[in-house]
Amino acid sequence: MKPLISVIMSVYNDSKNIGNSIESILNQDFKDFEFLIMDDGSTDESYEIIDIYSKDTRVKVFKNNENLGLTKSLNILLEASQGTFIARQDSDDLSLTTRFTKQLQFMNDKNLDFCGSRAIIKGSTKVTPNRSYYLPLKLTLKIKNPFIHGSLLIKKSIMKDINNYDERFFYSQDYKLVKDIFNSGYSMKIIREPLYVLNLENNISTNHKDKQEYYADCVRKNIIPNE
Repeated sequence: MKPLISVIMSVYNDSKNIGNSIESILNQDFKDFEFLIMDDGSTDESYEIIDIYSKDTRVKVFKNNENLGLTKSLNILLEASQGTFIARQDSDDLSLTTRFTKQLQFMNDKNLDFCGSRAIIKGSTKVTPNRSYYLPLKLTLKIKNPFIHGSLLIKKSIMKDINNYDERFFYSQDYKLVKDIFNSGYSMKIIREPLYVLNLENNISTNHKDKQEYYADCVRKNIIPNE
């Protein structure tokens, strides 16, 4: 029997955080999901840690022999997924226990195709997005992506419709994804309640800030990266 949700996560050299991140998904109060985890050519102990959790029948482990990057890895997992909905989770973040239950209810109540939630910034009491949460989505998307990538819950049919993640975007793939979905006319909202804990230290966005900004600018200008 196919699960309602397919959770997809790609991991690269994150042995410090990966265990807690996986457990935050396995401990969800909503249980009808599969959890697809890609080790993207890690050189630390990430794969060995992931493999420990494969004893849970919901966990399906994948491994790239070399580092392909987040965008391509997520597309591989998307092709292997069987759920009606796709949920994201980042390897250095946490999902609160009620995340899936509340997101599914929110999407049903609002008749949405796609939703995200706000998040608590790890190690603080700050919530993000803050001011931009209250702005019209059409306006915010011209400037930045207000959706937290790891908090997304999307109908899989939509991912098929837009041909999954755009692999020309090695960075800011989440901004491009949200813009593509918005431009295709699908309904989306962000839940006001924080259902996610977001790490902002030593992650892709902070370690590759210049590249992130370049690719984000390509999204804003609707042009293809030349890297």
